[in-house]
Amino acid sequence: MTMPSTQNRTATFRHALVLLLGSCLPVMAAVLIAPVLPQIMQHYAGVPHAEALVPLALTIPALSVGIISPLAGMFVDRFGRKRLLLASMVLYAAVGTAPLYLESLTAIIASRAGVGVAEAFIMTICTSMIADYFSGALRERYLAQQTMWASIAATLFFGIGGALGEAGWRTSFWMYAIALLLLPVMAIMLWEPRPEVAAHAAEGQIAAKRTFPIKAVLGICAVTLGSAIAFYTLPVHMGFVLQAIGVTAPAKIGMATAIGSVANVVGAVAFRRLSALGVPYSLAIAFGTLGGGFLAVSAASDLNAAVIGAILNGFGAGLLLPTLLTWLMRQLRFEERGRGAGAFTASFFVGQFACPLIVLGLNKSLGGLGAAISGLGWVAVGAAIAAAGSAIVLRPGGVPNSSA
Repeated sequence: MTMPSTQNRTATFRHALVLLLGSCLPVMAAVLIAPVLPQIMQHYAGVPHAEALVPLALTIPALSVGIISPLAGMFVDRFGRKRLLLASMVLYAAVGTAPLYLESLTAIIASRAGVGVAEAFIMTICTSMIADYFSGALRERYLAQQTMWASIAATLFFGIGGALGEAGWRTSFWMYAIALLLLPVMAIMLWEPRPEVAAHAAEGQIAAKRTFPIKAVLGICAVTLGSAIAFYTLPVHMGFVLQAIGVTAPAKIGMATAIGSVANVVGAVAFRRLSALGVPYSLAIAFGTLGGGFLAVSAASDLNAAVIGAILNGFGAGLLLPTLLTWLMRQLRFEERGRGAGAFTASFFVGQFACPLIVLGLNKSLGGLGAAISGLGWVAVGAAIAAAGSAIVLRPGGVPNSSA
């Protein structure tokens, strides 16, 4: 079903496409400059504590998103979607390209924190507007496609960042100007959804005043936080895992990681069919394959076994995120979606930021990276069993709330 606006317009795939493209921008901060970090480190080698500050330029946007997203959600619910989205796109381009001319490493890190602020608003608003413009199966399809598009974009941006880096480490930052190309398209094609229509259009209901479902949202966000840690564990640590079993060729390491990213896309596509089983069953399958992938990788003795594990893990991760988003949006009405999407975005990006720290802690406490990954695998398997058990007591829709 589609969603009319205040101007009685109807949302179509073209409008979803614009929002999906906007949703791809936040992944740029995580992968675009990764290939040029060694160049940045060399450039600022004389700066005190550069060995800690330079990696911070890569990770601080995720931390910034995690801190700002709940606030962004509150602003979105109170002041509306479109104007904040357009302002965020301008901010994204401005602070994203700032390292082209900034000389101070501290100033560059500050600009990267600003990128995270813009990303928090962009991701929160794009997710909210997909839920506003569409309902039912179409809404769930486009929420699933967010994961698919983000995975594809991450792969492309990583390659583009490396290619641009050949001309110097600053060159990669020109990519942030792409937001200015998308800005007029958003200004022309998107509109501010009407609350009284968007709240429950699928049932033709008018939203009633109620208390924000904080317990349900916090529960989903807690699962999302853990899921984000699982989502990033292999992409971040696959090179170290392969080196431990004697695979040191960068091309082979890159291939294994890329295959896992492709499996992310397959998992997101599979959500369209598996979602019919209900949220608990989708979660059980997602956590089960994700955990199985961890266990396979931790036990792998050669490249082929590790790749099989990466495929299982990537499929589960790709299925998991749209399942969680669908679960969340089924709990929320129009006037609550900004806060809900903000909380979800915060949970995911905090998990992204914390992932290396969590794995490092498990590495030290369990006696090695393989043991750490195996431990995460058993946790995921436990989550799969819990989700399958909940399917027995919940109705087929997967949540005890409206599926609007």
